[in-house]
Amino acid sequence: MLGVVLLGGITVLFVTGLVSYAAYNPNLAPVNDKTPDKGILGFYLFSWPTDPHWLYRLNQGVHVTLGITLIPVLLAKLWSVIPRLFALPPARSLAHALERISLLLLVGGALFEFVTGVLNIQLDYIFPGSFYTLHFYGAWVFFAAFVAHAVLKTPAAVRNLRRLREDDSSDPVPSDPVPSDLVSPRPDPPTVSRRGALWFVGGGTLLLFATTVGQSFDGLLRRTALLAPHGGADPGSGPNGFQINKTARYAGIDTAETTEDAWRLVVTGRTGTVRLSRAELARLPLHSAALPIACVEGWSTSDQWWRGVRLRDLAVLVGYDDDPPDVLVESLQRRGAFRRAALRANQVADPRSLLALYVNGEDLSPDHGFPARIIVSAAPGVLNTKWVARMTFGDL
Repeated sequence: MLGVVLLGGITVLFVTGLVSYAAYNPNLAPVNDKTPDKGILGFYLFSWPTDPHWLYRLNQGVHVTLGITLIPVLLAKLWSVIPRLFALPPARSLAHALERISLLLLVGGALFEFVTGVLNIQLDYIFPGSFYTLHFYGAWVFFAAFVAHAVLKTPAAVRNLRRLREDDSSDPVPSDPVPSDLVSPRPDPPTVSRRGALWFVGGGTLLLFATTVGQSFDGLLRRTALLAPHGGADPGSGPNGFQINKTARYAGIDTAETTEDAWRLVVTGRTGTVRLSRAELARLPLHSAALPIACVEGWSTSDQWWRGVRLRDLAVLVGYDDDPPDVLVESLQRRGAFRRAALRANQVADPRSLLALYVNGEDLSPDHGFPARIIVSAAPGVLNTKWVARMTFGDL
């Protein structure tokens, strides 16, 4: 039963993880690609769409919430096979040795992926390298071992499910136990029924679900996300009172750089360079879009009302009157993996893609990217660059 749940759940995790990776457009520009040596592992990459606008929010909400929810199931499964992990001799034949190696990759990969995922959600960046790189390659190793194991064990899982339907689930001891090297030759009396064990695991799963899923919503439900850094904490009130990942202080933003006199947006393209103050940007045609912010850690906001200059209108200023090209966006922030990020032409062309100056009717706050930030439909949060300083349209 546990194996069947993991079979479905881990498959969904792998697919949503690959989709999340594609959302960064890693094959667009080196600044977006945190795994430049991926080779054939990037075979499936595609141009990330801008519709529906909640696409990334849904994908990451499912990926992170499901991953957390499956932890009790994974631990229960590992507990049930512990005797096999330490069986002696380690290998009785070449085939057995290969099976043990695949099992090592399976168990090690599962622990690695779940632990690094939880640490990233909790903002505990104690990895020996980039989370993106480690989690991406680790996922491929783990899933390859997982598929091999699933293929080998599916017949046994089907037989066990049939036997479960035939047995009285309230009876701690099956009427016709299946011989297995996981069963002690002299077992102690059972202390919990099979149904009780499943209820225990299911209860833990539901508890983690209830204390995680709220981070993908606003209002009272977010306060139930007790285990999520962006859950129970109050982001404040007012138009700028919604979640953020990094503050202006953390990003090293000097307020002296963002004043009306000091800050200029530098836009470069086919016909040269244009420098615009915030006041000059505000005099350009402004447009509005209702879009959420969604982050790789799984948290998201509801739709916020952004107002600013369309990215495609900025492209027109530097010579791209018809089809706007890709753009490289650079931030004032001093550190961070995505202080420089690229957006595809389809993202630039979308009428909802803005260089936002206002949110919910007020100026952006410093923590939300004042004096100007990018907001793009369905894009990961890190590609919605804050504290924008320079935009370069054209070949990246």
